[in-house]
Amino acid sequence: MARILLVEDNEMNRDMLSRRLLRNGHEVTIAIDGQQAIDMARAQQPDIVLMDLSLPVIDGWEATRQLRASPDTAGLRIIALTSHAMSGDRERAIQAGCDDYDTKPLDLPRLLGKIATQLAR
Repeated sequence: MARILLVEDNEMNRDMLSRRLLRNGHEVTIAIDGQQAIDMARAQQPDIVLMDLSLPVIDGWEATRQLRASPDTAGLRIIALTSHAMSGDRERAIQAGCDDYDTKPLDLPRLLGKIATQLAR
């Protein structure tokens, strides 16, 4: 399955989603802020980054822009995860460089489908 970098600052969300991804056969590493996400993505080259957008240190939008700007990480697949489902947020995430977008609370089958779609590209 996929090597997933889960970027999530909320401990409860991190725990729940990482356990569910592991049960579905994925390898999961965790970053808790945007800077850590950038550092870990560069070092680990995961198959998929699940990027919370509301993060400390560097927010998910800026972390995504920095990953896209670096030749080492420009090709990573990034799915934005957010509880902010405001009008324009999806477009803003795509403009920042995310490949897809999903809202919280997460629907696991829907998210797994988006992961599969990104892996197939």
